[in-house]
Amino acid sequence: MKKIFTVITILITLSLIGIIVIQMSWIKSMLVIKEEQVKEHIDVSIFEVVDELVAQKSKFPSLVSPQIISEWPKDKLLQFLKPPTVAQRYTVFGIQEKLKKSFEKNNVLEPHFEFAIISATNVFGYEMQSANFEKRYEMGLDDSLNYMIRVYPLISLSGSETESLSPDEKLIVVMWDLKSFVLRSLGWMIGGAIAFTLIIITAFYVTVRTLLRQKKLSEIKSDFINNMTHEFKTPLATISLAVDALKNERVLQDKEKVDYFSSIIKDENKRMNKQVEAILQAALLDKQEIQLNLRPASVHDVLNKVLDNFKLQLEEKRGSAEVQLQATKDKINADDIHFTNLLSNLIDNAIKYSKEDVPPKIKISTQNTGKYIRIKIEDNGIGMSRETVNRIFEKFYRAHTGNIHNVKGFGLGLSYVKVMTEAHHGKINVESVQGKGSQFTIDMPLTK
Repeated sequence: MKKIFTVITILITLSLIGIIVIQMSWIKSMLVIKEEQVKEHIDVSIFEVVDELVAQKSKFPSLVSPQIISEWPKDKLLQFLKPPTVAQRYTVFGIQEKLKKSFEKNNVLEPHFEFAIISATNVFGYEMQSANFEKRYEMGLDDSLNYMIRVYPLISLSGSETESLSPDEKLIVVMWDLKSFVLRSLGWMIGGAIAFTLIIITAFYVTVRTLLRQKKLSEIKSDFINNMTHEFKTPLATISLAVDALKNERVLQDKEKVDYFSSIIKDENKRMNKQVEAILQAALLDKQEIQLNLRPASVHDVLNKVLDNFKLQLEEKRGSAEVQLQATKDKINADDIHFTNLLSNLIDNAIKYSKEDVPPKIKISTQNTGKYIRIKIEDNGIGMSRETVNRIFEKFYRAHTGNIHNVKGFGLGLSYVKVMTEAHHGKINVESVQGKGSQFTIDMPLTK
């Protein structure tokens, strides 16, 4: 089972890693292709504007008579009718709007760009430029990965009216933040890939968790069967020996021995009944079928009664119990049977899990904390590890103490304690240090 679980986990992990690597490679390739497409659309958009500007530059303004253009020599036209440049024909806003419309037409939405027009005859600077052109142009020269600079000639068409009459110009366009634009345009695809990857990871987590839970349940089941077998085997063997003894004629003639062996059978039968009752009680707790008979009760009275029941056990182990009942208010609404069992389980554990050759010392105290009465049960026993503390209230869980049967039980006691505490609207907490002892703290609401 363990090998199969390991193999399944490794296979699922490798598959998940492979899927993530393929997804990342696919997204990376898709971003590169999309970026090239965006650049192509940008070039097409600017070429359309350039063609329009060149077409206008190749014509004289409408104020110039066509007859003059056709009759005058070109040298005289150049001397008297110098055609206006693109920068003279348009405003910054006009060219900016043409570029925006062309970008929108070619699905380049919300681009970041600046532009300028420079003339071959103007050696002092740009004929026209947008507000932040120079700043962005310098940044583009230093950062070619995140900036795109395009230079387009604005030359009158061959054979046009203004051919060789208008000075050559250049349109310079600087664009940036293309990667962000690409990511936005592919946002839904990348988001979908990430979402499906997360779904796969979640499915993997749920699968592994389910396998771990099944493995844990299988271990708990095995431990429970082993414990149950051990718990029932001992009293059954004792009863069998007692029955065999009663068949002996010498024993039958001795009334004291008959009474002795009969009492053994009766005690062992009671012990088995208690174990069966504990198992049935656990089943009822699972189904939440236990109905509490809540009545006003004195916590101090119940504690004193429970301690009386454990006097013999403490004396047998030469132990002692220190009682400090400091709470001034101790009335709660409780089910007498279940609340008594709750405290009995905690004190019983404090005695059972004591150190070898060290008399158990139990300290029981109460105090009021607001609307609650706090009950503390401390011991100097073997204590618990951090893992055990985290799992101590799990059903059927038993801490390993070297010999699994050195302390009898099914691992139901503390699970029952927690369920009953919460059923009484209380809270339970445990603190423990391995080798030094444990402290259980219960807060129960006082009666109003």
